[in-house]
Amino acid sequence: MAVFPLLLCLLPLAPASSPPQQATSSPCPRRCRCQTQSLPLSVLCPGAGLLFVPPSLDRRAAELRLADNFIAAVRRRDLANMTGLLHLSLSRNTIRHVAVGAFADLRALRALHLDGNRLTSLGEGQLRGLVNLRHLILSNNQLAALAAGALDDCAETLEDLDLSYNNLEQLPWEALGRLGNVNTLGLDHNLLASVPAGAFSRLHKLARLDMTSNRLTTIPPDPLFSRLQLLARPRGSPASALVLAFGGNPLHCNCELVWLRRLAREDDLEACASPPALGGRYFWAVGEEEFVCEPPVVTHRSPPLAVPAGRPAALRCRAVGDPEPRVRWVSPQGRLLGNSSRARAFPNGTLELLVTEPGDGGIFTCIAANAAGEATAAVELTVGPPPPPQLANSTSCDPPRDGDPDTLTPPSAASASAKVADTVAPTDRGVHVTEHGATAALVQWPDQRPIPGIRMYQIQYNSSADDILVYRMIPADSRSFLLTDLASGRTYDLCVLAVYEDGATGLTATRPVGCARFSTEPALRPCGAPHAPFLGGTMIIALGGVIVASVLVFIFVLLMRYKVHGGQPPGKTKASAPVSSVCSQTNGALGPAPTAPAPEPAAPRAHTVVQLDCEPWGPSHEPAGP
Repeated sequence: MAVFPLLLCLLPLAPASSPPQQATSSPCPRRCRCQTQSLPLSVLCPGAGLLFVPPSLDRRAAELRLADNFIAAVRRRDLANMTGLLHLSLSRNTIRHVAVGAFADLRALRALHLDGNRLTSLGEGQLRGLVNLRHLILSNNQLAALAAGALDDCAETLEDLDLSYNNLEQLPWEALGRLGNVNTLGLDHNLLASVPAGAFSRLHKLARLDMTSNRLTTIPPDPLFSRLQLLARPRGSPASALVLAFGGNPLHCNCELVWLRRLAREDDLEACASPPALGGRYFWAVGEEEFVCEPPVVTHRSPPLAVPAGRPAALRCRAVGDPEPRVRWVSPQGRLLGNSSRARAFPNGTLELLVTEPGDGGIFTCIAANAAGEATAAVELTVGPPPPPQLANSTSCDPPRDGDPDTLTPPSAASASAKVADTVAPTDRGVHVTEHGATAALVQWPDQRPIPGIRMYQIQYNSSADDILVYRMIPADSRSFLLTDLASGRTYDLCVLAVYEDGATGLTATRPVGCARFSTEPALRPCGAPHAPFLGGTMIIALGGVIVASVLVFIFVLLMRYKVHGGQPPGKTKASAPVSSVCSQTNGALGPAPTAPAPEPAAPRAHTVVQLDCEPWGPSHEPAGP
């Protein structure tokens, strides 16, 4: 009888325990299929036309498939609190952006598929929290940059990394070298032009490396390859063999690839792109004796060069060979030169000395080396004394007065130039421009006792109107310098450097003391003789004006004389009473003879006689009125 009441008490407790379990489950998102009846829980939404990650996901799910949708971004809250998720597929969406920390809660995730999206870069915080990730698929994106720390959280657990079909030109090779457990590495169909030597030396578990269809011209030897007998695993080969695919690259078949040719291989899918004699031939069909290199030959070097102390000098050396030789420089003291505080070595073989000293002169040696040998050439450099300071003269119409631009004015003076002194930019480390004019400025700097072995100071400056850098070398005991070759009405940027001997390298080095910016006053208009072109043009115009005026005066005089003589030539005068003759033509008897003298008789000839009757006409022979 005591058992029956106990059963009655237990019966209400059984159904009361089930409602809380149903309350914790989330509804399945629309267009998705959810497996919630048994563990593990799955949410399957492939090809559902989703534009974003559904917010009503069951956070207990172990598998989430969102492939073949239109999701454009993964936000921080989309996958929050899904600590039990093991497999996440976001393949073939339109994802362009992954928020920093979007996968931070997915600490149990094993596989992440982000292939077939539109990612252009992968930063350091976007994969944060994936400490147990084993499979990362990033193929068929638009990746052009991969941060060095992007794979830090999963470097020890990652087994499969696929970066194929992207736009990668460079990779963080140091970060890839830390993937000690990776088995498959896909780098095919990218834009890789080179692989550093030893990039895969620490990938001891690597079983497949695909570098197909890149821009590789050579593959450096690697310990990972040298300890294996096969580079490709045909059917039936042991499982421990490494599968290396490097076809579709423009391989340059020279002596640098002999190590690769010596390894056994049964297929012949790779081909040589150069040199021309081997272009188009299958890589494995070319004999070892045909993989040759050419030693370097120096084709151009700088002639003997002479520069004044304190000025830069550029030494050039060009060499050809197969493979392309690397150029290095050795100083006259026998030290190998590289990039430093006062020298820069460029990949094209140029060595630039930023500041030359008298002790830098001598024979510099250019060494061009490649896998086939090396060649040397000597370049002589002579360093002379520094050039004397240049003085700029200016002629003023008036004698100098207080406030004239050519008169150095202290900043405390109440003049127009004092206003310009107030506009000087704040100086660095105590460099000041305390006095200035239109063509001069006084530069001052503090003592540099903490720098040992100072040889001299160097002033570098240029104006706002050009990019030409001007150098001035100052003795080591000076603390000021008067610049006298400035242009008026310009803004100058000026820096002071301390030139000293570097105890570690034995070379001359520089250390900045400080910089300043100042402006010069506009200059008064100078007086002086006019320029030669202006003087010549004025003389030509004046001479032409004189000639034109003389011609006009001559013409005017002729006209006046012509009017004074009544239109007759100046040598003849008119009669006081003009007399004219009136002649009439008749065919009768001869009338009175004309007053003119008879002409001399001429030889008789046949002619017609015409009688002219002429009588004098004067004032007394006025015609009568009607």
